[in-house]
Amino acid sequence: MITAAELRRKYIDFFKRHGHVEIKSASLVPENDPTCLFNTAGMQPLVPYLAGADHPAGTRLTDCQKCVRTGDIDDVGDPVHLTFFEMLGNWSLGDYFRKEAIEFSFEFLTSELGIPVEQLAVTVFGGDEDAPFDEEAFNTWNRLGIPAERIARLGKKDNWWGPVGDTGPCGSDTEMFYWTGPKPAPEKFDPSNKLWVEIWNDVFMQFNKTEDGRYVELSRRNVDTGMGLERVTAVLQGKASCYETEVFAGIFSALDEIRGISAPAERTPAERIIADHLRAATFIIGDGVQPGRVGAPYVLRRLIRRAIREGRKLGIEGAFTSRIAKVVIAQFGEFYQELVRNEASIVEELDREEGQFAATLDRGTKEFQKLIDRVPAFVANKVISGKNAFNLYETYGFPIELTVEMAKEQNFTVDMKGYEEALKKHQEQSRAGAEQKFKGGLADHSEATARLHSATHLMQAALRKVLGNHVEQRGSNITPERLRFDFCHPDKVTPEQLAEVERLVNEAIDRDLEITCTEMALEDAKATGAMAIFTEKYNDRVKVYRMGDVSCEICGGPHAHRTGELGHFRILKEESSSRGVRRIKAVLEERK
Repeated sequence: MITAAELRRKYIDFFKRHGHVEIKSASLVPENDPTCLFNTAGMQPLVPYLAGADHPAGTRLTDCQKCVRTGDIDDVGDPVHLTFFEMLGNWSLGDYFRKEAIEFSFEFLTSELGIPVEQLAVTVFGGDEDAPFDEEAFNTWNRLGIPAERIARLGKKDNWWGPVGDTGPCGSDTEMFYWTGPKPAPEKFDPSNKLWVEIWNDVFMQFNKTEDGRYVELSRRNVDTGMGLERVTAVLQGKASCYETEVFAGIFSALDEIRGISAPAERTPAERIIADHLRAATFIIGDGVQPGRVGAPYVLRRLIRRAIREGRKLGIEGAFTSRIAKVVIAQFGEFYQELVRNEASIVEELDREEGQFAATLDRGTKEFQKLIDRVPAFVANKVISGKNAFNLYETYGFPIELTVEMAKEQNFTVDMKGYEEALKKHQEQSRAGAEQKFKGGLADHSEATARLHSATHLMQAALRKVLGNHVEQRGSNITPERLRFDFCHPDKVTPEQLAEVERLVNEAIDRDLEITCTEMALEDAKATGAMAIFTEKYNDRVKVYRMGDVSCEICGGPHAHRTGELGHFRILKEESSSRGVRRIKAVLEERK
């Protein structure tokens, strides 16, 4: 029986033997990507290279990328949903294409994992008015030994990837399925049969969708693949859920010990939420995020507090989150060494947040009692409105289950329909905002964005000169309209200091410095004095962008060619992002 750690290592070693370079997982926090709070897919950190930039490690890559998705956070607790997960991937950047990618997939599944051909089936793109039937994929699978009856031809809904926005790279894909039924697999593959479980996806980025809706062949075709580590581990072990694998066994054992119970026959939704959320929180804090009020820090806070609430439902009264985190660090620290390096801060943040949330629960209880006291005693049908129940949840983090339970104790009911409507409205508004944000595209490499990216480098150099060398990036969000930069600094930046930062940046712009990019070994880059943020995510070869004698940073780009192209730099706002982290928003304007 293969474990998740063994599968991760087998996958990476297999592709290394086939000429791929292993690259390290990027941070969960996207670098200079305005579209997402977290990296949500294995391909996301590689978007600049899939869009045409040269990767320092070459044209064949493989990795295991940390990912976080919170769009369906309310579904976590069932046997299948996760917020944090690992995604295995192999990449071809203008190197091999469809035939070779399929051959690699088939060889890994059958030779490395020992899966009988009889337990495999695949889907391919069936063709439509925009693109033809993927005959090459069909014939390649068939030649390798997959019978024609096990190769389903499906449409764009199932076997087409992208583009992310209205335009951009896209192409057909082929998905691989594993038979999980107790009886031998049927001869004919029926994709709607749930006993066939998808385990891998190969995407062939062959076209560019234009603004007028045409699909034009790309000059450089890429392969992008993805295999969810936890899901495939469960499938290969014959488990109904990844929560039943060794991935979560240590966390559940620690939880049982904290509760003082023997291992139950089946895990409850509350236990699964705690295990998932605290695993995710450990990794997020390990990548430099602290609980806060907006953006990624807010998501982190929600994960931690939801885990704490579920712990209270299980009868856990004292602090426990950092004890679970230590189990996660011990289990994953060998592969993700940033967890070990940042263990002290992970424990500190969890302990602090748990202490603060205890006070939050107290405030929520007081607000709850105010609602109760406003209803006259003679009222027969005492109800807490859905709006008020949702306000307790949204404003005070008060779980609806606790509201219902406390209401019952005082002969009140809760308008659950009204609560669900308020919750649904809130989720739709949040989702609409996220979708609009995502529509901007993962790969915004416009000239405006490139100029603002260069301005961010100049600003960081100026901040370090004005405030001190303790200033380091803690987040960056760049759109074509403005830059947003988070950096560590304990105090509010004074107006005089901000004015000096502006002056230094504009001075560098006026000097019209050449912006150069050099590929080199990571150690050589450090030796030159290049700034390195979140060093754990860099690979052995990196790009170093230099702007005269002002700035030298390890970075993936994109950038302007000269600082003189940037125009006039102006800071709009300086504010707190989270404890010990300040945020600056700035723009580039035309020179007067």
